[in-house]
Amino acid sequence: MAVTLRPSTSQDSDAVWRIFSDILREGTTYAPDETMGEAAFLRDWFGRGGEQWVAESEGQVMGAYTVRPNQPGRGAHVATASYGVHTESRGQGLGLLLGTHSLERARALGYAALQFNFVVSTNTAAVRLWERLGFRVLATLPRAFRHRQLGPVDALVLWRDLQP
Repeated sequence: MAVTLRPSTSQDSDAVWRIFSDILREGTTYAPDETMGEAAFLRDWFGRGGEQWVAESEGQVMGAYTVRPNQPGRGAHVATASYGVHTESRGQGLGLLLGTHSLERARALGYAALQFNFVVSTNTAAVRLWERLGFRVLATLPRAFRHRQLGPVDALVLWRDLQP
């Protein structure tokens, strides 16, 4: 399977929404829930600056990420990012591809670090991936996420320095 990464365009909106509407319905990894509508999601995804990228194979969008300033003004030198992989494409290394590429793009855009504000602790595949890519846990937010199946679980704040 040949996967290509490219900047996302408005023509990708339907595919990106399909990926994330499934993720939001699952209720296990993202704070927004299934009540978030398509328009609100896409406004948030594409409308807060930064860059948005998609991974595609044979014309099908399989995953997406966005990288942008974590905070405005005096905090804008630190990036944050969000990622999603289509349910049928999970377990094929797309998370690693998207994560590695987002680190490269964050460096190229001049960010000093990449911070994840809210990684659900029970999302063990993501936690392992981010640790493999050099992130470290800065804080644990006790019972900060209402997991659909498990109830309240911890969320993590992760950090990766991007300066040489």
